[in-house]
Amino acid sequence: MADPAPSLTIADGLPRCHHFDAHRCRSCTLMGVAREQQLSDKERHARSLVDAPVWLPTVAGADVGFRNKAKMAVGGNLDAPTLGILDRDFSGIDLHDCGLHSSGLREALGRIAEWIREARLTPYDVGARQGELKHVLLTESPDGEMMLRLVMRSTALEARVRSRLPALREAVPSLLVVTINVQPEHKAVLEGEREIVLTDVATLPMRLATGVTLRLGPRSFFQTNTFVAEALYEQARTWVDGLDDVRTVWDLYCGVGGFALHLAAPGRAVLGVEISPDAIAAASATATELGLSAELVAGDATAYALGAGTAPDLVVVNPPRRGIGPDLAGWLEQSGVRHVVYSSCNAESLARDLALMPSLRPVEARVLDMFPHTTHYEVMVLLAR
Repeated sequence: MADPAPSLTIADGLPRCHHFDAHRCRSCTLMGVAREQQLSDKERHARSLVDAPVWLPTVAGADVGFRNKAKMAVGGNLDAPTLGILDRDFSGIDLHDCGLHSSGLREALGRIAEWIREARLTPYDVGARQGELKHVLLTESPDGEMMLRLVMRSTALEARVRSRLPALREAVPSLLVVTINVQPEHKAVLEGEREIVLTDVATLPMRLATGVTLRLGPRSFFQTNTFVAEALYEQARTWVDGLDDVRTVWDLYCGVGGFALHLAAPGRAVLGVEISPDAIAAASATATELGLSAELVAGDATAYALGAGTAPDLVVVNPPRRGIGPDLAGWLEQSGVRHVVYSSCNAESLARDLALMPSLRPVEARVLDMFPHTTHYEVMVLLAR
């Protein structure tokens, strides 16, 4: 299948998507709103919640083709599988031409859909609770290499997938990692606990413009907008390098080490904490490869901080949308930590957390438009006691 034209275009300065116009997909709630207006509205919203004396210019990347990851629900039937979303009747709506995705993802998704049809992988029917293939998760690195995860109800079709893997890799030569994720439960959970790696390679290298190459395992988190992620890490490094009194840094919720490995430097002791052992293993491998000195620990970020007995000079937190919560915020308030870099995808939970840390005041802040054409965005704040 040829590379489809993107559904998303910019006409007269306004984003337009034929799926949105036809009410097939309404996920991009700001479709039809000029990007400049989107950015000013997001910055206005962030400023209304965070009282920072200095706001750096908002970071904005591309309007189209900026996503490095596709999360596609599988619908349709054996003869015509769809990759996209499910409607209210659980019928598949095909979105493999979604203009948010890079051109590489769009082309690969079309070929993967054709391979699914030829391999006779039964799409999971949510209404009937029958079938096997639930989701296709595809990630692309800056170098164009890809990781494909097939989320399936069971391992019933594992042998078939394995036997047809050479045909898949011939159709999509950029595939580096292919896995089956087993999610047997009938509920709105994207993936399961068991991952079966089908390729010799189990991690996807993400070579960033910042000079750090992160390793993504199948269940590792990485920001969906590579350009903005690079700006995020570079901003943290700029802030921390500009502080003379920072010799020890903790990166809580460190994932595969994005902030920790960007902040590792001679004379600076860096520690990262992440609940996922796989992510810590990937971060450790990256640190070794780069020759960086960083201690990386698998564990709950809040529990680690509360049980540590000591505190570093600076803490980086990059929590889920719910924020860090009262326990960790309370610890930061009482700990004596001099600086905090807080990266948030939810300015409202950030504001709630800041209210619990009155001794740590915003110094600088920045909006980063990680999610164009939606009301969501990333905001970073440098706090000082």
